[in-house]
Parts: sequence; C-alpha cells; structure tokens
Amino acid sequence: MPAIVLVGAQWGDEGKGKATDLLASRIDYVVKFNGGNNAGHTVVIGDEKYALHLLPSGILRPGVTPVISNGVVIDLEVLFGEISALASRGIDVSRLRVSANAHLITSYHRTLDKVTERFLGKRQIGTTGRGIGPTYADKINRVGIRVQDIFDEGILRQKVESALEVKNHLLVKIYNRRAITADEVVTELMSYAERLRPMVCDTSLELNNALDANKTVLFEGGQATMLDVDHGTYPFVTSSNATSGGALTGSGIGPTRVDRVIAVVKAYTTRVGSGPFPTELFDDSGEYLRSKGFEFGTTTGRPRRCGWYDAPIARYTTRINGVTDFVLTKLDVLTGLDQIPVCVAYDVDGTRVDEVPVNQSDFHHATPIYENFPGWREDITGARSFDDLPANAQKYVLALEAMSGARFSAIGVGPARDAIVVRHELV
Repeated sequence: MPAIVLVGAQWGDEGKGKATDLLASRIDYVVKFNGGNNAGHTVVIGDEKYALHLLPSGILRPGVTPVISNGVVIDLEVLFGEISALASRGIDVSRLRVSANAHLITSYHRTLDKVTERFLGKRQIGTTGRGIGPTYADKINRVGIRVQDIFDEGILRQKVESALEVKNHLLVKIYNRRAITADEVVTELMSYAERLRPMVCDTSLELNNALDANKTVLFEGGQATMLDVDHGTYPFVTSSNATSGGALTGSGIGPTRVDRVIAVVKAYTTRVGSGPFPTELFDDSGEYLRSKGFEFGTTTGRPRRCGWYDAPIARYTTRINGVTDFVLTKLDVLTGLDQIPVCVAYDVDGTRVDEVPVNQSDFHHATPIYENFPGWREDITGARSFDDLPANAQKYVLALEAMSGARFSAIGVGPARDAIVVRHELV
C-alpha cells in the first residue's frame, strides 16, 4: 500500500486540509512532518468548520491515526488547546501519536521571534511571531529542547539553562527586555509531561511498521513549496522543508517508500507575509479574489495578498517535488469573471523567461506575461463530474493542466466537504 506525500504548490493556504480530508477516507495514518502552529488547515464538515493549526487534519476522520513527527516544532500550550477544543466537539483525539524527537517551542522562542521581527523594521520577514524560526535555529545549533527531554527534569533544566545563557544577554542588552528564568520555562514544560506521555512514541518505527503491514500513510506538508527554506523565495520563507523531500527527513521514512506526490494548487495565487509575488494584484481584481475567496489567514487572520494563477510556479513545484497529481482548489471563486488572466511566463528586463528565475533579484523584478481565458457565470458548486462544469471552466482547467507539468486529478468547486470533482483516483 502507498505512502503518499501531499504538499502545497504555491505560498501556502491552497486548501491542503480539504485535499487531506478527501484522501482520509481511504488512508490509515496522516502525518504532519514539518512546521508548527504557524500555518493552518480549515476543514468544513456539514455545518461545522474546524480550524486546525498544529494537529494533522486527519484527526477529524474516525479510524485514522494522526501523527506529529520529528520534523515538527510543537508549542505544547497550542497542542493541548487544540486537543481540548476538538474533544469538546465530540472528536476522538485519543489516537494521536507524537514523536519523541520533535522539538519544543518555549516561551523564550516566542519572545525572541517577536522582538527580532520588530527590530528588523522594514526588513521584516513577515513571521507569525509564534517562535517557529528560533526553535528551528536552536535545533540546527544543537541547543534545542525535544519532547523526550520533558520526561527527565534534570536534563531539561540543564538544556534550558544552557540555552538561556546566551538568549538572556540578547533579550536584556540588545532588545531591552527582561531576562527569562530557567525555573519558569521548566515549570511550564513539565506541567504538560504526564498528559503528553501516553501520546509519545518512536513515530518513525510506527510508520515504517505500518507501511510494512500494507497500511496507507499520508504525509501532510505545512506551508508550501515556495516557502521551503531551501527551494522557496529565500529569505521570505518558513524555517523548514515544506517540499516532498522534507516528508522523508521529517518523518524517518526512506525515499523508496513514496508512491505518489500530490500538490495542492489554487485556481489563482495567494501569499501571506513579505517577499516577491509576480502576479500580485493591487486593484479591484485583487480585492475581488480576497473577498470572494475569503482570503484571510486561518492562523493569523491576516489578509492574504492575491494574484492570478502562475504557471511557471506550478511547473517549478512539479520539478522540485516530483509531483504526480495536482488537486486544484477554489475554482468556484473565479465564477462571474469575464476574463481570467494566467501568467504563462515572465518579463525580466525585457527578456522572456519561461521558468522561475534562479536569481532572487530577477524573480523580484519579474513582471508576468499573461494569457487571457474566457470566464463563466454558471454556479459550479454542485458539480460532481468534470462534464458538469461549464465549457469555459473545463477549458480553463485543461489549459492549466497543460502548463503545470502533471495531471489535475481533483478539482475543488466549493467550500463544502463534498464539493469536489474527481477526475483520477488519488489512492
């Protein structure tokens, strides 16, 4: 049975939660392999809407085992807040597995994230201020706190004291903030130990055993390809690998395990935070996409920057991730437009460029070359087969598919859980 990797094809917020939920009825495990609570999935089930930030969206499906693996950074307050919120709504959260090797976000990580971002002024990255970046930095600098550490108070205190030796100098002498004591950090983290203990295991071993037992495992990426720390629009990126390669290192499975890579892409493009965005709209069209698509962050509530579909980015995503299938979302948002522009290439200093420029400066100054497609006015939210779509909607989808480098296997046509057209089976 397959291991399936699901990633975002743009700058995040593409609707990965809906895609995961579509697949979840036929899978056994859903694994979050990167990021933290700096991104969210919104899943609509009937009249109920669930906003998930740290938990894998598969937790909403009975019988699916949700896993937070080693590549994730965990804010325990957020984790248990989400668990309590779901439990109060009748969702079974007892199946959750958490990697002993995942790193923990502490109060000093959150503080450093916020004060550093303010200190940068006009050079801000646009972080969510939730301590994600500083936690990954500590992981790479080998001074991080892992889940397993909170079960040994002596080791935990030693690691926290070591980390604070440098961090308190920064807080007090550079940022004019108060010093943080080891006692307050240790006390906070230890308060979650016994509640967390039953969830913690060797998730790499469990996932490999599941694959050996012919279980189907879905690896659900946070953020998206263009926010990947290596392959995204650096430095305006997240702090982890949000691409398919990150699923391997972030969960402890080998590359030969992966059978399919699914990328989720919007029928237009959005971005939150700073950084280049060639098709960004600053006119009524951008506001139309924002309001009709309800483009506000699940986690932050920030309005998203909006623009037209960018085919070179889709091709880049296909190449970087080895995409086998796309899930196209929010096609219904485009209903009512007379013309729908699609970026087919860029103009960089008078030269046509058909792929994403490797030079960040070129990408920042790239202007889109558009091809216009006729729109449609028919309501498509009830479509359940490709033939149900208006002719112009079909032509738009097929044109994007031809430009993007992989087949479009499913198409989201509305916010409801079942508002999706499946052209090719994904599992």
